[in-house]
Amino acid sequence: MSLLVRRCKFWYPTLVNKLKLHKLHAWSLTNLIWTSRSFCNAHAKPSILDDRAKKFLDYLMNEYRNKSWQSNNFIDFVDLNASSNLFNERVQLVENIQNLDDLGQQDAEIKKLAEKEKELYEEQLNELDESLLHMILANMCKDFYSNIIVEITAGVGGQEAMLFVKDLYDMYIGYAKYLDLDYDVIDIEMTDNKGIRHVSIMMSGDQVNKFQHEGGVHRVQRVPATERLGRVHTSIASVAILPVPSEIQIAINEKDLKIETKRSSGAGGQHVNTTDSAVRITHLPSGLSVSCQIHRTQGKNKKIAMDKLRSILYEQQLNKQTSFVSKLREKQMGLGFRNEKIRTYNYNQDRVTDHRLNQNGTFYNLIQFMQGGAALEELEKRLCDHIRTEMLLEVIKKLETQSN
Repeated sequence: MSLLVRRCKFWYPTLVNKLKLHKLHAWSLTNLIWTSRSFCNAHAKPSILDDRAKKFLDYLMNEYRNKSWQSNNFIDFVDLNASSNLFNERVQLVENIQNLDDLGQQDAEIKKLAEKEKELYEEQLNELDESLLHMILANMCKDFYSNIIVEITAGVGGQEAMLFVKDLYDMYIGYAKYLDLDYDVIDIEMTDNKGIRHVSIMMSGDQVNKFQHEGGVHRVQRVPATERLGRVHTSIASVAILPVPSEIQIAINEKDLKIETKRSSGAGGQHVNTTDSAVRITHLPSGLSVSCQIHRTQGKNKKIAMDKLRSILYEQQLNKQTSFVSKLREKQMGLGFRNEKIRTYNYNQDRVTDHRLNQNGTFYNLIQFMQGGAALEELEKRLCDHIRTEMLLEVIKKLETQSN
């Protein structure tokens, strides 16, 4: 309660009224672009909040106070529980400001004192709202998995595309080492010219979320080593980032599986063709079949094959869902750009450009970038900030249409 209100309460007992929040009113999505650029910029913390952002926070605060947010699918991404302390403070600050407004209507001298105290509360409210917006955005990207499968597949471009897959493979292995992740190559198909046609890598660790937005079509523009006339060729490779769900999230009945073992083939020294360590698992209801022979033990190959099967089934389950919330969830997990051209690696111009970012999406010194270190980490951070902003704008747009 405001200090001034407490002082005046003895002669104005009916002054203090509870604040009644208004429902969220529609506002132009175009006007929100300024807001999103302000409070979601990866390089500058905002100092000013406009009325549109305030109205959105008012709406969230109303949902929080009424305990109705738990049944509101659209703000499931906001996670008000994580911000409960800040929302409690906001409720108190808004009530204090409203009380001072009511108090200032009674007496000129009291109004002057109330205005000074109100300025302090409004300053505190602005600082609190900035913290709330940043926390809301941070929580929108927190749901991810501790295990993922990175799949890289050559596309248009022939041998050059397969050499590009090898470059991406080296970059992601370097990035995994930089992030101190555990990784395991679970499937790889090499070519005679030291390229890679397809590779799958299992990764695990606390920072696998920093691979979250690598999924999509990657394009390379460069002069191949075999090109005599110096012409620039364009080749592509597709990258898929598959979250590996737990056994609880995707339950598979053993009766639905056909498990076969065989002797490993390919490189591997004396161990190859001596034990039945290779495993192939077929999921009978869907017809999906996965195999693994990378390890010497049948048990480990079976576990990896099961993880891969679970991951594919999970992705198929997501693809079948068409609701607004499910599509937002796909974007949250980095699955929304799988079939889109997301990035170009231009060796002649020594740059890499991510097309999802309108600004700050170009990095120079391509050779250093391809080592998979701090530059790739910085790009992932910018992408995460940008995609969280887009998700929030989509939620706001949906709420806008509902309020009309």
